[in-house]
Amino acid sequence: MSKNATKWGLMASVVIVSFAGTANADDLLIIDLTVANQVTISATQGLSAITAAGPDFTGVYFDQFYSGAGSSLTATLVSGNITNFQNPSDFSPSLFRGGAGADTGLNLWSFSSATTVTFTAGQQAFTGSGTWNLSAAMYNDMLNGNQSGNLYFPADTADDISSAVLLGTWRVVPTPSALSLLGIGLGMGAARRRR
Repeated sequence: MSKNATKWGLMASVVIVSFAGTANADDLLIIDLTVANQVTISATQGLSAITAAGPDFTGVYFDQFYSGAGSSLTATLVSGNITNFQNPSDFSPSLFRGGAGADTGLNLWSFSSATTVTFTAGQQAFTGSGTWNLSAAMYNDMLNGNQSGNLYFPADTADDISSAVLLGTWRVVPTPSALSLLGIGLGMGAARRRR
């Protein structure tokens, strides 16, 4: 059964949602794009802004991750134990981009062996990390994306945000512009050394 075909039935299984203060949302997930054609998503020790339970099949949504429409996403898992802090990893986290590349968000799903995953306000939200290989076009879409944004649960596409809750934030580290400056600096240093 396809992810889109069953998401609405699974959205109905959200068990608990209660809001806590979200004005100072923590960075919960860090995206590393320093290796060409690869993305690594790592958990921080950041605390969940809310208490919520919902389907692992729907997962969490990195709002405005991409700057616009681009390639549909096919990401091949290299390794990964990323999961929410309160449920065990199934060691097979997946990435998804809705609308055949038209959705500007990124979705992390199927990361736990539990079908319903739980986040608790004021407690660490995630643990572990995951690394995926990407095509050059998909990698470039990520490099040209935004540097930070909100993380929603349960949500897998932008149209789910209205019924999801804000867990915290995500951030790209180091920023792709910092990487290009580092490359320029290293090139200048090498040229100076040759003289």
